Amino acid sequence: MTDVLTVGETMVLMNPTETGPLRYADRFSKRIGGAESNVAIGLARLGHDATWVSRVGEDPHGRYVRDTVRGEGVTTEVAFDPDAPTGLMFKERREVGESRVFYYRDGSAASRLDPEDVPASVVGESEFLHLTGITPALSASCRDLCFEAAALAREQGTRVSFDPNLRFKLWDEDAMRETLLPLAERADVVFPGVEEGKVLLGTTDPAEIAAGFRDREASEVVVTLGGEGAYVATADVAERVPAVPVERVVDTVGAGDGFVAGYLSGRLDGLEPLDAAKRAAACGALATTVAGDIEGLPTRADLERFAADTERVAR
Repeated sequence: MTDVLTVGETMVLMNPTETGPLRYADRFSKRIGGAESNVAIGLARLGHDATWVSRVGEDPHGRYVRDTVRGEGVTTEVAFDPDAPTGLMFKERREVGESRVFYYRDGSAASRLDPEDVPASVVGESEFLHLTGITPALSASCRDLCFEAAALAREQGTRVSFDPNLRFKLWDEDAMRETLLPLAERADVVFPGVEEGKVLLGTTDPAEIAAGFRDREASEVVVTLGGEGAYVATADVAERVPAVPVERVVDTVGAGDGFVAGYLSGRLDGLEPLDAAKRAAACGALATTVAGDIEGLPTRADLERFAADTERVAR
């Protein structure tokens, strides 16, 4: 039995040791990055059982990715592919403006994931199945995996969590809408951002975005608003939750995954959606204080210290 099952690609992340244009960077720290494993690691740090399913290359990078995720306390169900490489990405960190990421993932091992990689028994033993819009963009077999896993979850009473997490370098907007809106219809909890609302639903209004996904049968919609917090909509509530300020934002990449982990953690602990969103806001805020996708994801002790300092977090 696992609290949350995640499925998706994790790559080797080359993170510059200094800020500035990537073309001038010559020193990097090697880390990992992947939306689904980020969420799994965030949940593990908060004391939950999380399982991550993926494929990596049968290469040193693949071993590094698997071992790093496993070392964070996540159960890993990883296949090593001898015929495809592990994906790679480089981050560019700027003093002004958001970080950018450059991907080298075409034909990667994870793009060869298929429905057989996620057995029905594993889905049925999970409280949540967490999917993102990245995985179905990787290949037709990955798309089939997402839809079949979501269907299995619905059949077995496992709640489906879905973060659209648009990647414009992987596909065009028409393909996004044709795939992600039907996938969202199979989700219980959806985490769209304003950009996702604009592309998928044609609106940037948080209430309209929430209504659009609620109309597609999501019981909980949490619209992430970056520095402005989040908008939570269920059958019983429609309310904005403020962002949690931090003294200095170092790196915003991975903050959304921290937010999702915090929200799912709250719901697993029995918190109501608004209180779960407050925990999520704290997790997302703390994730921005450290360079790297997973380095700033908090533990419960971190949240308690942060709550004592700010008196803003639902414990």
